[in-house]
Amino acid sequence: MNKIIKIALIVIGLIAAVLWFSLPSADDPNAISSGAMNFMFVIMYILLAIAVVSAVFFGLKKLLTTPGSIKKALFAIGGLAIIVAVSYGLSSDNMAVVEAMSQRGIETTEGTVKNIGMGLNVFFILTVLAVLLMVLPGLKKMFVK
Repeated sequence: MNKIIKIALIVIGLIAAVLWFSLPSADDPNAISSGAMNFMFVIMYILLAIAVVSAVFFGLKKLLTTPGSIKKALFAIGGLAIIVAVSYGLSSDNMAVVEAMSQRGIETTEGTVKNIGMGLNVFFILTVLAVLLMVLPGLKKMFVK
């Protein structure tokens, strides 16, 4: 199986190299609609689909075969749901933003502004959490020894 995968990757790499050298120049206004560019996008989508399917398959396989992993996954999903709920509560449906967007010609609603604020809050909270989870064990090791 490994030999087949290696051969397939070599073939895909060679095809991509040929397509790379057959791309039109950047000055060409029709460069985006060239056959080489379209085929490179097709290859990219196929490889992305293979990566997504294999990641989901092997992730679910590990989740279902490892004891106690479903409980941990449910705790993680619950924690994420709590963070999303807190972020939604912290976001505001600022009417001034809606009016400013409508002056620029962008139609939006208060709900859209609130959802964008929620997404930003989730990002910031998860970023702070990730930094803390990386820094705190290092600090603990530095001061406990």
